[in-house]
Amino acid sequence: MPSVKPWIRGLVLFNICTLSFAQTPALDDPVAQKAPELNAIQREFTNLPEQKRIDYLKHMDEVRRLFNQKRIFEAMDEISKAREIFDRNSEIHNMVGSCYVEFRDFKKARVEFDKALALDPDLTAVIFNIAELEFVTRQWKSAEEKLELTLKKLPEGDLATRRLVEFKILLCQIVQGKNSEANTLAEKYNPLDDDSPFYYYAQASLCFRDNDVTKAEEWMQIANRVFGNAAVTAPWQDTLIEFGYIESFYGSKVDQQLNDAAPQD
Repeated sequence: MPSVKPWIRGLVLFNICTLSFAQTPALDDPVAQKAPELNAIQREFTNLPEQKRIDYLKHMDEVRRLFNQKRIFEAMDEISKAREIFDRNSEIHNMVGSCYVEFRDFKKARVEFDKALALDPDLTAVIFNIAELEFVTRQWKSAEEKLELTLKKLPEGDLATRRLVEFKILLCQIVQGKNSEANTLAEKYNPLDDDSPFYYYAQASLCFRDNDVTKAEEWMQIANRVFGNAAVTAPWQDTLIEFGYIESFYGSKVDQQLNDAAPQD
């Protein structure tokens, strides 16, 4: 069985939101130079002294660098410095939530993601992070709904993320007994035309559902041979670990952590 740590790799893909009020239009684009109307939070930021804005953006750049290097405690320290300058930014709360996920404190992470969403209800990164959080804490119906919403917002060109989101939707359907929908989704893409492990892992999931573990492992082995790169298939394996079809090195201890994070009836 794989010993990959069952982490939320999707958060790594989406933990960094674009700081919209830091963007500037291209000087050679007359259309772009027509600045869009700023919202209240953006106006509040632009009213800060220039040096404070510069310092703030430097801190946030450092937060991203430290987070991507998994230096989470240092990233949190840098976030505190940024918050002293300006705290009404969805990216701040999204990053804090992502740090809490790394600590596996899912309840605190959800509080921060909700704050980010309140500031920017249309921010795809935050919607995706909440969907991921609900997936690993086994809130299947809500996770499926938010994953569907994420899929609608993702750019068509982001094939890897789109397919992984659809795979998580398929798993949500399986656990909710939506077998017909799961079967249909599993056949959505022809593996000869689709440059992702979706088809192979979808078939493996259906085999796990039907208690055919041997066949499921064969499908995953085929995916490994086809793509030949552990970095490509690792997020898919991690998803099956999070879902419970594959045992992790951490076994029941991880399962207990996830159960403790789930809301109680």
